[in-house]
Amino acid sequence: MTGPVRDGTDVRADATSPPERTAVVGARKRGRRGRRGEQPMVPDAEFTSYYGRPVLNKPTWHAGDIAGYLFLGGLAGASSILAAGAQLTGRRALARSCRVGALVGISGSLYALVHDLGRPARFLNMLRTVKPSSPMSVGTWILMAYGPAAGAAAVSDLTGLLPRAGRAATLGAAVVGPAVASYTAVLVADTAVPSWHEGHRELPFVFVGSAAAAAGGLGMIAAPVGEAGPARRAAVLGGVLELAAAKRMEAGMGLAAEPLRTGKAGRLMRAAKALTVTGALLGGVLGRKSRVASVLGGAAALAGSACTRFGVFHAGVASAEDPKYTVVPQREQLDRRGG
Repeated sequence: MTGPVRDGTDVRADATSPPERTAVVGARKRGRRGRRGEQPMVPDAEFTSYYGRPVLNKPTWHAGDIAGYLFLGGLAGASSILAAGAQLTGRRALARSCRVGALVGISGSLYALVHDLGRPARFLNMLRTVKPSSPMSVGTWILMAYGPAAGAAAVSDLTGLLPRAGRAATLGAAVVGPAVASYTAVLVADTAVPSWHEGHRELPFVFVGSAAAAAGGLGMIAAPVGEAGPARRAAVLGGVLELAAAKRMEAGMGLAAEPLRTGKAGRLMRAAKALTVTGALLGGVLGRKSRVASVLGGAAALAGSACTRFGVFHAGVASAEDPKYTVVPQREQLDRRGG
């Protein structure tokens, strides 16, 4: 929520509110004609609190639920794309493993989301309307379009029933797969949380690359070496995209990038980089001839993708807890506008 106080200065904002509703704290007051050079109406903040209250209410989402929801959804969406490619090129073992992985991933993702919401009815209530301006509303309908297709593809493969319908479902899931892998980045960036919102341009690319690396890792673990070529390429290309986008994102975030480098989030992001590189090199290169290297590389790629999602989540929470990540960028923006 936001709360206005005197002199036009807003105090607080809900961390999960859209950024346009974020409060401007410590704003400078201008004269009647907007002349430059006026003195600040309040002293510089010490970035502990504002009248004993935080600037933002930190996200109330549970880390295990929401970070797991982000990771498993990305794994599912990218796995469906890989399954469709494997189906079209005659790689049956790879196609089956990716279909099953997509079903398990989207089921786990939906469970984590509903568990965090507290009651299944809250998820179902979001289906009562379609609101294009809401990433959560759009994401809910994306999941409803994707889930049945991914489920039908996996069940048909495992049971042998309705094979044509199963192949069509595989292609249908692959069409929606990119949206499933990326919409969660838009969802978290469309908030007032500094370390999420400031990375809104690159975060979808980080999540897509991470999802591709995870799906590639799953394929390298589950499929024979002879069929795992597309999975190896997905792990390598996805890892390169993830690392490059993350580096560019941090470079453009200013102060809001600090939580990505420090504390628990920093440790997770460093682990993600190391594991992603290991998965690409071990599985993508050595995995071409060694089943052991393929499995170890695939496990590293999966773990790296999970660390990325958990790292981004914890960085956002840390940035919402510390007022400086909200106050300093807003003051700098006001200074730029004023002079």
